[in-house]
Amino acid sequence: MNWTVFRRMASAVVVAGALSGVLLSGVQQFQVEKIILKAEEYEKAGEAAEAAAPHAEEHQHEHGPAAATASASERVHEHSHDADAWEPADGAERTGYTVLANVSMAVGFALMLVAAMAISGRRVSWRTGLLWGLAGYGVFFVAPSLGLPPEVPGTLAAPLHARQLWWVMTAAMTAASLGLFVFTRGWPWKLAGLALLVVPHLVGAPQPEVHGSVAPEELAQAFIHATALANAVFWLALGGLTGFFYRRFG
Repeated sequence: MNWTVFRRMASAVVVAGALSGVLLSGVQQFQVEKIILKAEEYEKAGEAAEAAAPHAEEHQHEHGPAAATASASERVHEHSHDADAWEPADGAERTGYTVLANVSMAVGFALMLVAAMAISGRRVSWRTGLLWGLAGYGVFFVAPSLGLPPEVPGTLAAPLHARQLWWVMTAAMTAASLGLFVFTRGWPWKLAGLALLVVPHLVGAPQPEVHGSVAPEELAQAFIHATALANAVFWLALGGLTGFFYRRFG
């Protein structure tokens, strides 16, 4: 690959990623952000109530219900925010960091899409880019969300490392499965693709010992729906724009 081709591909990645990241930020601002802020209100209220609770029981040596209550309190504390941890202020600062994070993420995903398009050797346009974007939506959002749905702040969850490993495994196997279904012929390859698709879900995503959230169930469901919509818009835009600029610059 010569420098001119690389520069054109890089231009497609940067432009498509930047536009898609800004679009995602806009959708999140109207669909997701208000739900997160509401959930954080419940989370902070729960933390305040926990801090105000008497600590006399910590010095008691009783077992049974008291021990169970202490254990539950510890689990909630594990998933609460550190009061001393830095976080951006609400408003312009928070929005700015969100846009920066979304654009950086989108550029990374655009790079993966361009690499996949180049390796496939197939004709690329904005229409085929939409299909690539739909595949990305399935790989990086739908498949992992079947085991680890999006969670609002204040939700009990399994250890982060275990969730990250399962997420990466699920995304990688789903991508390989789609590749086998689309780019290979013969039933053995199709069966292998089917196996790769279901194995992560047979293994099962890591779950917390106790399920619970300080936010109402209706808010958690609204967050899942809003996040699914935002990601669908993002991936379709990223795929279409990547395909368009890949052809234009390439």
